Amino acid sequence: MSRPLVVKVTCGAEDPERCNQGFTVAATALAAGAEVSLWLTGEAAWFGVPGRAEAFELPLATPLADLLAAVVAGGTVTVCTQCADRRGITPEGVLDGVRVAGSATFVEEALREGAQALVY
Repeated sequence: MSRPLVVKVTCGAEDPERCNQGFTVAATALAAGAEVSLWLTGEAAWFGVPGRAEAFELPLATPLADLLAAVVAGGTVTVCTQCADRRGITPEGVLDGVRVAGSATFVEEALREGAQALVY
């Protein structure tokens, strides 16, 4: 059985390769059968808002919107509460299937038995 995987993406379009890598790892782990929780923090918080992932482009990479949709469908996607607040993102303004939660939830997920956390 796979370990739970918590992936935190801290960057957005300003660092496209690192950003896309975090989404790719989350979607790949999900496809491999892992329980995946993807956290969108910092500038990545914008990808929890409709239309933002579709606007992201990185040559030769799977479209970010497709990766995000896969994780929303089979895992958990969370926008950081403080990051959302700083950007004026409300819980009502995020994509269906995306939640807004804070550090207590992140710590709870990351400290679960057998969990692995990765930060991009």
